[in-house]
Amino acid sequence: MSSQVKPLLIELGTEELPPKSLQQLSDAFGQHILQGLSDANLCPKDARFRLFASPRRLAIFVDEVAVRQADSIVERRGPAVNAAFDGDGNPTPAASGFARSCDVEVSELERMQTEKGEWLVFRSQQDGLSASQLVPDIVDAALRKLPIPKRMRWGDMDAEFVRPVHWLLMLHGKNIIEASLLTLTSGRETSGHRFHHPGILSLATATDYEDMLQANGYVMANFKHRQAAIVEQINKLASDKGAKVLLDPDLLDEVTALVEWPNAMLGHFDREYLQVPQEALISAMQDHQKYFPVVDDKGRMMPLFIFVSNIESVRPESVVEGNERVLNARFSDARFFWDTDRKQTLDSQVERLKTVVFHNKLGSVYDRTIRVQALAGQIAGLLGADTGKAERAALLAKADLLTGMVAEFPDLQGVMGRYYALEQGEEHEIAEAIEQQYLPRFAGDSLPATATGQVLSIADKLDTLCGIFSIGEIPSGDKDPFALRRAALGVLRIMIELKLDFDLRQLLVLAVAGYELGDEKSDEVVELIFSFMLDRLQAYYLDKGYSKRQISSVKHRRPTRPADFNDRLLAVDAFAQLDAAPALAAANKRIQNILRKADWEETTVIDPALLTEKAERALYDQMIGLSAEVDAMFDQGDYTAALSRLASLRTVVDGFFDEVMVMDEDLALRNNRLALLQRLGEMFLRTADLSQLQ
Repeated sequence: MSSQVKPLLIELGTEELPPKSLQQLSDAFGQHILQGLSDANLCPKDARFRLFASPRRLAIFVDEVAVRQADSIVERRGPAVNAAFDGDGNPTPAASGFARSCDVEVSELERMQTEKGEWLVFRSQQDGLSASQLVPDIVDAALRKLPIPKRMRWGDMDAEFVRPVHWLLMLHGKNIIEASLLTLTSGRETSGHRFHHPGILSLATATDYEDMLQANGYVMANFKHRQAAIVEQINKLASDKGAKVLLDPDLLDEVTALVEWPNAMLGHFDREYLQVPQEALISAMQDHQKYFPVVDDKGRMMPLFIFVSNIESVRPESVVEGNERVLNARFSDARFFWDTDRKQTLDSQVERLKTVVFHNKLGSVYDRTIRVQALAGQIAGLLGADTGKAERAALLAKADLLTGMVAEFPDLQGVMGRYYALEQGEEHEIAEAIEQQYLPRFAGDSLPATATGQVLSIADKLDTLCGIFSIGEIPSGDKDPFALRRAALGVLRIMIELKLDFDLRQLLVLAVAGYELGDEKSDEVVELIFSFMLDRLQAYYLDKGYSKRQISSVKHRRPTRPADFNDRLLAVDAFAQLDAAPALAAANKRIQNILRKADWEETTVIDPALLTEKAERALYDQMIGLSAEVDAMFDQGDYTAALSRLASLRTVVDGFFDEVMVMDEDLALRNNRLALLQRLGEMFLRTADLSQLQ
């Protein structure tokens, strides 16, 4: 390594950081530090670095950071030469004033030639600043930019951060970068594990950091390495029992953020609790206790669990026993709720939904249930599904919200509804639909598998969209408290990926009707939601690799059936791969521009007798020859085949624009040619606005 660069280490020590935010804080901290160093010309943008994040620290190690900036030439441009000197070559006040501002004589100024003339210029060398001068401000700026929704203060100090801070380590090679941030003075000291090594560790050089913390401080500071160690430990514990562990990624991240010295341990619980629905047990383990469930090779829960301790206890059996007592108490509660809830039917809970407010402007959950029930029946009729099953599932859909199990484990809504429905003898598809109404819960989640589940999911989400939009609480920016974007995308995914050929606008009209808003208000809400949902398609298709131009070309036509939107986009994508695509896209754009600017009667019918030019006649003949064929393809929704056939028009379209004067002085010829172009444009527009590809 050159003597002009040294490794840089920055670490902020804190009270325990929010585990669910740790990775985001670490990534942002590293990004802002690197950007600051790069902007200051202390390291390249692609500098090698490592991030460290544990419950009590955020840190970054950059392999090579310059000791100081390179010297630079500062250039100040003055007046133009023709304004800087008079006819006799003497300096004008403009030149003299500029020289004085630069603290030099006019004769010491240089000249610079540009395309716009010759200018006076002053150049001076500026010495680069040292890293020790620049880094403190870079770190301060990075800390201020961290994504912290609500900062806290501690003691009687004005400093604010996500948690109280205790130490600040800043080393450039062997040297301390002196700084005072968040009431702390920087040094070379870090702290080890809160219990195993609560004392100070002093680093001789930045490169000692990771190894010293692990060897002496009982801290695995690297998040990824710590997580890998956790996975290895828990997999071994499960494997030793001939089992597998359920590794939820979010839980794994959270557990990794909770410990600095991971020690996975295996516990047991009473087998009798396995009579409680498996989902309830898993929820109690993962969400309440941060434990990992263990299953056999068939996915059935075993009376085992794995937890990750932050210490190496001298009495590990006591640690295990303590965690077993806590989990058994949780499971005892779950069994109580399971037994108690089954003493009442879901039907008996429906009436009680009148006491639960959905929204203070939209009534109770019972009111919503009745709306969704009616809507689900209508949608089932359109789909050809069982209307009775859809209405029954909708009636019972929210009843489990009043059960003790869902009150204790809110994430089980729908899941417990399915169990309780089966317990009271409901048909299997109705019970499944009660759970499937919430699908998809997130991007990439599975979709409802049954027709009744699909109908109920669509009806439930559309009712929410219509209700919230009708009272003007439309998502804006990052604010979406009712998860309307997720609901809209869920409806679209169900229709597109399951190939349900619904007319979205028609369904919105049916859904809005349940709110009795009046014709004008209903039309306004329908249009708002329809546009909102079309906008959601852009992110959906961008993730699938389509370009913004391709998506916009279809969106511009505003097709009302999402499955049809998908077919059109597939056709546009296939068309874009053809050699003729760029020329025809340009032609479509040219056609639209001509028609938009022309002052003509748009109802003009093409008169073949007025096609006097060979090129326009060729275009007309080939269009007429293709018309019946491609119209049939369009009517069948075969957009890909239709566009492929229309691509054969490229030669005659090019010939038309090369040889024919559209805006002829003869009004009849002009209008006839405009009508010809209008017909050509309409043929392409039946799929998408291909001009958007240009």
